[in-house]
Amino acid sequence: MKLFFLTYIPSVVFLSIFIFQDKELEESIKRGADIYTDFCVNCHMSKGEGVTNTFPPLANSDYLLKKREESIRGIKYGQQGPIVVNGINYNGTMAPMGLADEEIADVMNYILHSWGNKSDKTVTPEEVAAISKE
Repeated sequence: MKLFFLTYIPSVVFLSIFIFQDKELEESIKRGADIYTDFCVNCHMSKGEGVTNTFPPLANSDYLLKKREESIRGIKYGQQGPIVVNGINYNGTMAPMGLADEEIADVMNYILHSWGNKSDKTVTPEEVAAISKE
């Protein structure tokens, strides 16, 4: 009986944490979809495909996955200058959107789980808050 409790209780705790995190991420992604529609869709398009040589794609984006901090910084503070996304050079300007850290985390979670992107790590408001302008 003691062995049962020693294995059962940690299993329940682990599963509860795992299920709660998935629910939290799911809610973040839903909020992020609304933010994307309000702030991002005009340039990056409805399926994240962007506009070649003008607005970089977010769909299947190597930049988002390899340069997570730079991606968050770009949303938070705006972005200017050359970047390479999926082998194509972009050299435009993205104005800061004026979003709160939680909104940036939500839209990043939406983008990182849409259109062929997959991230194992959830973006949190704390992670966004820790990113400085440079």
